[in-house]
Amino acid sequence: MIQKLYLQLFFISFSLYVSAQSDLKASYLRSEYKISPVIDVAHPRLSWELTSSVNSQYQTGYQILVASSITLLEEGKADLWDTKKVTGNATSQIEYAGSPLESRQICFWKVRSWDKKNQPGPWSAPATWEMGLLQKTDWKADFIGLNLNHLGKGKEYHLPPAPYLRKDVEIKGVVKKARLYVTALGLYEFQINGKKIGRDYLTPGWTDYNKRLYYQTFDVSKDLRPGKNALGSIISYGWYAGYLGYALLVRNPVVKNFYGDVPALKAQLEIEYTNGQKEIIATDNTWKANYGPIVESDILNGEVYDATKELTGWNQPNFNDTAWKKVITISDKTDRQVQVYPGDPVQEVARLTPKNSKQMGPNSYLVDMGQNFAGLIRIRFKAAKGDSILFRFGEMLYPDGKLMTENLRKARGTDLYIAKGDPNGEIYEPRFTYHGFQYVQIEGLKYAPGMQDILGIVLSSATPKAGTFETDNAFVNQLYHNIIWTQQSNYLEVPTDCPQRDERLGWTGDAQAYVKSATLNNDIAAFGTKWVVDLNDAQLANGAYPVYAPAPSVRVTDTYSPGWMEAGIIYPYQIFRSYGDTKIIKAHWAEMKKFMQFLETKSKGEYVFKETAFAEVDPKGGFGDWLSVGKKTPPDMLATMYYAYSASLMQEMAAAIGDEKEEAHFKEVFGKVKAAFLKHYTNAEGKFICNAAAYGNGKGYVDGEMGFEGHTQTAYANAIFMNLLDSTHTLKAAKWLNELVVKNGNKLTTGFLGVRPMLPALSATGNSETAYKLLFQKEYPSWGFEIANGANTIWERWNSFTREGGFPAGMNSFNHYAFGSICEWMFENMAGIKETSPGFKTLVIQPEVMAPNINSLKATHRSINGTIASAWQKKGDIVTLTIEVPVNTTATICLPPTPTNNITFNGKALVATAVKSKLVGRRELNTVTVGSGKYVLSYKKSALSGF
Repeated sequence: MIQKLYLQLFFISFSLYVSAQSDLKASYLRSEYKISPVIDVAHPRLSWELTSSVNSQYQTGYQILVASSITLLEEGKADLWDTKKVTGNATSQIEYAGSPLESRQICFWKVRSWDKKNQPGPWSAPATWEMGLLQKTDWKADFIGLNLNHLGKGKEYHLPPAPYLRKDVEIKGVVKKARLYVTALGLYEFQINGKKIGRDYLTPGWTDYNKRLYYQTFDVSKDLRPGKNALGSIISYGWYAGYLGYALLVRNPVVKNFYGDVPALKAQLEIEYTNGQKEIIATDNTWKANYGPIVESDILNGEVYDATKELTGWNQPNFNDTAWKKVITISDKTDRQVQVYPGDPVQEVARLTPKNSKQMGPNSYLVDMGQNFAGLIRIRFKAAKGDSILFRFGEMLYPDGKLMTENLRKARGTDLYIAKGDPNGEIYEPRFTYHGFQYVQIEGLKYAPGMQDILGIVLSSATPKAGTFETDNAFVNQLYHNIIWTQQSNYLEVPTDCPQRDERLGWTGDAQAYVKSATLNNDIAAFGTKWVVDLNDAQLANGAYPVYAPAPSVRVTDTYSPGWMEAGIIYPYQIFRSYGDTKIIKAHWAEMKKFMQFLETKSKGEYVFKETAFAEVDPKGGFGDWLSVGKKTPPDMLATMYYAYSASLMQEMAAAIGDEKEEAHFKEVFGKVKAAFLKHYTNAEGKFICNAAAYGNGKGYVDGEMGFEGHTQTAYANAIFMNLLDSTHTLKAAKWLNELVVKNGNKLTTGFLGVRPMLPALSATGNSETAYKLLFQKEYPSWGFEIANGANTIWERWNSFTREGGFPAGMNSFNHYAFGSICEWMFENMAGIKETSPGFKTLVIQPEVMAPNINSLKATHRSINGTIASAWQKKGDIVTLTIEVPVNTTATICLPPTPTNNITFNGKALVATAVKSKLVGRRELNTVTVGSGKYVLSYKKSALSGF
């Protein structure tokens, strides 16, 4: 009887436990923004997403367990860190605070959360992170290489062969664990027994090699076998010792070898055997070196591969390398940091098959890949020994169908393959270069290549996808397609301007204007964290940030420029806003303050930059509103606006890190600059003016011959966007901005600095209809004009091609993301997804359902807190919104000012008490605040509602 009673009590207790447990579960566990990374951060930040079927669900507490083995973790024995229950709703940016971590240590962790009823959910699946080599003394490897500079050929391009390095090693037993730590001054590909290790391209990446060098870590436990194994590597010149940017074009004193002239490998293989023994095999002077089929290798200029010179078996054990040379060892810089690569590696992110092919002449075939992209060609073919097959790449065709390559300027941008005559066929894919192209002309093949034998290998930094955007309008979908492909092409190691010509630099103006759009499309947290380090490594001695980063001087006169240099503030600010990351603020606060001091000193205590204030830079005034149309917005006016804007961002970031003194200081600076700006650059009626005569004939200024004027689209758009105006002045500026657009035939005049704020400024001031007209404009200059002329990526210039005028000479790119910054407005205004606190912890859903030629739209954004979805559909005068809000966040849904009995919420009449009238921007709207879940709202569209 007693036994039966105990059994009943057990089942009652168990059922109560089951019913009490929440379904709130953590998933997508990451450390330093990555899944199962290798890191060298002493206190790595942990994050997770939450899922639950319960609406308005949120976390009230969490517990993290970190253990040194999966067994201990599964047993709940957290020998490294047990947070116990921590009250709060944080699910990201949580710094590890357990036992000190050591080099090579693998950490296993899991997390559980308590829900809004304070009930615990289940434990997450386990995740890991691994520590890299934390001390310089952990490295036993030397830099090794082979100086082949004397073998470089060519009058214009001095391109030596790529060194090959090898060593046979004896594996003394069964391997339990093996790690390869590897880096290079230059680029490397590492092989074990003939197999390439890893999926990455262009490793170890681009940095200021004089200050820091990154390394990769690979788990090679399954790549080694007992007995003799061959370690091999091919190294190339890359950004370290190759040609960079337009240095050759402008006849810079230095055109290559900006950091060094001999590439070198540094690799360390660490093995733990099943018997407990450990061994380190490192690069040293016992390795051998030679050169072989990669006769020339350069990022900008492409590759020459002579298959008749292949070193058959060089990467296999027992290869006879007696004829090979002894490697040279290269001394490391004592102050150079060697760190784990913090970004997203360049990888193959897609494959393309050709759209068509046509013969251009004897043994010449033009292949259309159907899409402009950054990457490589992989081709399979048969040829006679000694046949030369040349690959020429281009983005566009001339009207007569011939390949256009003039916009490559001094980038040779070709690959050449010399066949070995294999009767079974040959496969070619270059290793240490990439091209920007849609078309490839193949010359030297004696027969038409099969379309099934050609692949386009699309390369990009592997930033996780975060956004989707789709409508029932083909034009809008094409525009978003163009934006995505352009970002993918140029977020390649650093945020480059273009992937095709002799440039490919991390231009700061392009980067700051586009960064918010970038975060909406992809998770760029790791990528951006890496580039912000590059940016601060490149900070000039006077405190200004440079015009590109990393910043080798590819032109002696390249220094700083207003609208460009502010990337040092804007880019880390956006990482903070998008991901709730305050660490990036603290890490670079000193450098950001130094920049703000530069601006204060430069303004001579007047807090305004008057005409010609930046006449000392080249070009005069800086790059200004680059590639704008018509009269130029004064660069010094823009410099003042950016000064105020930077101060306002500094104020917000200071508040985020709890520095009240700095917050007050930058609030004061913002006020002073704003007042000085309005005093100098406005007239009695508040219209923007400038002293155009101060610029003379404009010589030395970008498009200076066009003249200067304060009353421009760019000026008003930036002033509104940057909150530089009081309410009365904003109304006037909004009126003038709208008039300027309408009088210009609903067309833009803005350049790089004017495009980003243009449509947001119109929408924020009640002129969304005008913004939509700009979106759908088909005449030059417009996005529609590009698409009408065949664009499948974003162009650098509004007139990069016209059917009447052809291609402008000189600077011209068809894959340039700056004008793609309209993406920000598409997500925030068309779809209505806008964060109101860092990391989208709180957000607004306020779609502008105004375009008569769009009847449905759906967008999603995967924030650090989970996926947000906003969709709307019009049927007659009924608008239906379908919204998804992630767990642990709150959304304010904005609805038109219509009676609540005209609104349904999840199929029922909306309860009036749930609706609040709220001033959103400059409009009084109905709002409903909701927690997590999926919601469907319908309302009757009013012609005057703006919805």
